[in-house]
Formats: sequence, C-alpha cells, structure tokens
Amino acid sequence: MNKNKIPITFRKRMILYNLLVIVCIAFLISIYTYSFYKKDVIDSEASNSVNRLHLVASRIEIACDEIINIVQNCAGRQSLFLASILSGRVSQSGEKSGIYAANVLRDLCAISGYNEYIHKITVYEKGSLFIQAGTSYGSSHDADCIMEAPWFDELLHKNMQEYTLTLRDNPFPLNAKTIPQLLPLIRPLQYSRKESPRDAWVCLTLSPRLFQDTLELLSPDRSVLIMTSGHSPVSSMNMEAFSMADIQTFLSGHPEQTGCVKVQLSDTDCIFTWERLSVSGLILCEVLPLKSISLNPNAIRATIGLVFLSSIVIGFSLSLLFTRYLTRPIMRLIGHMEVISSGDFNRNPDIESDDELGIIGRQINEMSSHVSALMENRIRDEQEKMNLEIKMLQAQINPHFLYNTLDSIKWIATMQHNAGIVKVVSALSSLLKNMAKGFHEKVTVRQELDFLDNYITIEKIRYIELFDVEITVDDPALYDARIIKLTLQPLVENSIFSGIEPSGKPGLIQIHIFSRAEVLYISIRDNGVGISEENIARLLTDTSRVSKHYMSGIGLPNVDRRIKLVYGQEYGLSIESEVGAYTCVTVSLPLET
Repeated sequence: MNKNKIPITFRKRMILYNLLVIVCIAFLISIYTYSFYKKDVIDSEASNSVNRLHLVASRIEIACDEIINIVQNCAGRQSLFLASILSGRVSQSGEKSGIYAANVLRDLCAISGYNEYIHKITVYEKGSLFIQAGTSYGSSHDADCIMEAPWFDELLHKNMQEYTLTLRDNPFPLNAKTIPQLLPLIRPLQYSRKESPRDAWVCLTLSPRLFQDTLELLSPDRSVLIMTSGHSPVSSMNMEAFSMADIQTFLSGHPEQTGCVKVQLSDTDCIFTWERLSVSGLILCEVLPLKSISLNPNAIRATIGLVFLSSIVIGFSLSLLFTRYLTRPIMRLIGHMEVISSGDFNRNPDIESDDELGIIGRQINEMSSHVSALMENRIRDEQEKMNLEIKMLQAQINPHFLYNTLDSIKWIATMQHNAGIVKVVSALSSLLKNMAKGFHEKVTVRQELDFLDNYITIEKIRYIELFDVEITVDDPALYDARIIKLTLQPLVENSIFSGIEPSGKPGLIQIHIFSRAEVLYISIRDNGVGISEENIARLLTDTSRVSKHYMSGIGLPNVDRRIKLVYGQEYGLSIESEVGAYTCVTVSLPLET
C-alpha cells in the first residue's frame, strides 16, 4: 500500500457525491427553466397571434358588414333612388332621375368609408333602371357582362341571408387584365315587379385590395393569409415559404371556428392560427415559424446562470451541514475502534444513540465485551488442548503395543504352520491400522475394496463360509475413483447381520460399481430377509440404530449423513427391498479421480 497516497475520507466522499448530485439537479433545473421560459415565450407569441388575428378579423368584418349593408339597401329600398322624384322636387324626366339615382348610389358608397375598394356597383332593372358607381369606369355593356358571367346565376339565387364572399373572374373586359379577380355580391331587387330575378338586380364587386391594405397594417415580418370559405387565397403577406396545399389540407381537417396549434408546414415547425368570419366566410390565417420566435439570449443566460449558481450554493451548504452531522458520530466510532485495537475493551456510552449509528455503537460495545470473554476462554482452551495432546501422545502406546502383539502371534502361527490364524491375524491387523487413521479421509475404490477384503476374510472365517461376495466393476478406471473411507464396510456389514444371518441359509452379496453422467454409483445387493417399506423410511433417519456387535459402529444413516455433508444433499444412499427376497443399497457420489 502506498503510504504517501492522500486518503479519501468518508466525509470527502459524501461531499463529492452530494456535489455531483447537486450539479445534476442544478443542471436539470436549468434545463427545466429554459424549457419553461421557451414554452412561455411560445405560448405568449401564440396568444399574441390569436389577438392580432382577431383584431384584423374585426376590421375585415366591419368592412364586410358595410359592403353588405350597401347591397341590402340597394336591393330592398327603392326610396333611396326615387324619394326626391316622388316628392316632386325633381322633374319627371328620365335623364334627371338617372343622374339623381347615380348620385345617391355614389354617396351611399362614400358614406360607408370603403368607396375606394368598391370596384363597381351596378343597379339594373330591365327597361327602366341602370346606374353604376365605383372606382372603375363604367360601360353600357357592363350589365350584359355581369349577366353573362358563369357565376351570375349561382350568386343571384343564393339564400337572401347568405353573404359568403367568393373569389371570381373579373367579368369586365376593360380592366380584366389589371384586376383579374373580384369578390362579387348579387341580390335581386325586392321592390321590382319584374317576373324574373335576372331582370332586376344589384351587383357589387369588391376589390381584393381591401384585404391586402388591411394586412399591411400589421408588422411587415408577419406571415398572414386571407382565404375564402372554399380555401381560395384572397390576399397574403410573406407566405412564399409555405405550401398552400399543406394549409388547405390542414384547414379541411380542422373545421373549428378559431384555433391555434403547433403544426409542421413545408418541413417547418410552426404555430398556425386561424379564424373564420361568420358572415363573409373568409378565413384568416397566420403562420409563425418557431425558429423565428426571438428568445432573449441575455435573459436566458442570466436566468439559467442565477438558477444554477443558487442551486450549487444552497446544495453545497446543505451538503456540508449534512456531512458534518453524519460524520461526527462516525469519528467517535473510529476513535473507539482505535481504543479497542490498543487492547482496551471497556464500553463507551458516547457512541450509543437512538439512530442507526447508535445501533452500530451498541453492537461494537457488545462485541468488545464478547471479545474480552473470548480471549479469556481461548487462553483456557489452549491450556486444555495442550493437556489433551500430552494424553494423546501417551495413548499411542496402546495401539502400537496391540500391533506388535498381533505381529508376534502371526509369526508364532507361521512357525507352527497354522494358515488360518495367520490369515485372520493379518486381516485384523490391517483393519486396525486403517481404522486408527480416521474415518473422514478419501481413498481410492481399490484401497476401499482392499480394506473391505480384510473385513470379509475375518467374517467368512467367523461364519464358516455362510456367504459369498461378488464384485463387478464396469470400467477399470473406476478403481482410481476416490470415495470417503469406510463407505462400503458398514453396508456389507449390514447385509451380513441384517440380511443373510437372520435368513439362516447361505447368501450372496453382489457389489456393482458403475458410473453415469459423472456420478459414481456403488450398489450392494443381498438375497437375505429384506426390509419392509415402513422400516425403509426410518432406516436412513434413525442414527441410534447401531447394533453393539457392529465392528465399525457406523450404521447406514451415518454413512448417508457423511456423504451428504461432504458432497451435498443430492448424493447419499437409496434403498430398494422386497421382504423375503432381496435388499439393494445404492451409494451415489460425484465421480472424482
């Protein structure tokens, strides 16, 4: 470990982590502030657009009302033209009556205030009345031109309360090139006695210049459009960048009277505002590209900077207070741990409080008390262990004395040519030596079978060849597999004493060693008395059922438990049996070489 490295304390980490969190929060707040400011500006511009468009719509609506009022007066009030004649103030000559009517019509247009936008107004009654006024020169053929226009009959037979303006081709040949389209209004003369409406009517053609002049009252950077109810453009300003087809498609899908929505026109994100005039049917639209909305960069920078710095300052101050409050009890814990490391295990009540760190402090005090007690116990246990080792060294004399004695008996029997005693003594000596080494070490299958052979040799002499043993190994490589020592001897012993001996007849013990899927299996089968089903369930759980005459003192449940402790619960013993026929005990354990 590098001792020169500056340690990063818990408090420093807390301050760094808190600072990182504070910076992230300040950053998010700044982004939110910017987004809120931008949204507020956009909403404000959208509201201004609605108000601005409504103001223009009001001016146009007033103009249309005046124009419609002129047409209504001409169509419904005969007295406008003939009052002076009827009162006798004017002579009855047709020429003077016509001049008087023309002056009245001209005065009626002038009073409206929109005389300059009335292209031509014509009052016609077949055979008796034909007068005109307006900004365009008249002609004696104008009435015929109007009646021959393709839109004449359509507009003449409209509902009397319908004054929807539509953009039509100019029917007057004298100025059709300079003013190609007009907005006509036609009404039949209600006071006329003519049978056909075509014989008595009034026609007012309105110049689109009225709407263009109205739009020019707005700021020159605005994009505004006026359309008829059929979506035909009447007047526009700065609309070259936007597709008229897109606007017409949008309005077709939005029949609302007014609206203001965010939409994409000609691949440009815009705020689109519209208002429909109820009488004339005209549609006023304003397109406001979002990129053209001016965001005050200085105000944004100042606001975001102030929010960001305020968040940093406030957060950092709170972080210092928080870490100071949190690290103070931690420093007390560290100081007490240093005291414990020096060997002082006394309790320190200052580190105990009602919070989580106080719980840790109480646990440390409890731990120090237990450590003190454990150290005393360890000293005592070490003393006892030393005494036991001395006794064990002394006890080793007895088995060595027993081995030497058995060896002497073997040599005496050899000199007397008694092969049976030699065989038994040799087998017993090998058994005792193997058992004296312990029961938990692992040996190969070959070593376990050699140990088992010594045991079988003694038991065969004892029972005068009451049983035979057959050993089958499927694969010679399995001789080198490793198993726990003294695994097979208790199982064979169980087969002899619990299976073959109670049957009272010669028996056969078959040992089969094989492997499947990296698992080693050893089955021990005898043809003894068998085991009932209820006893099988208890056989592997009752560790106290060991007969006193068993050589190893290890029963089937002990063998099963040893295997499970070493290899896991999925390994161990399984038993199959049929009363009076057989018993088969199978050992399963991992294949180890």
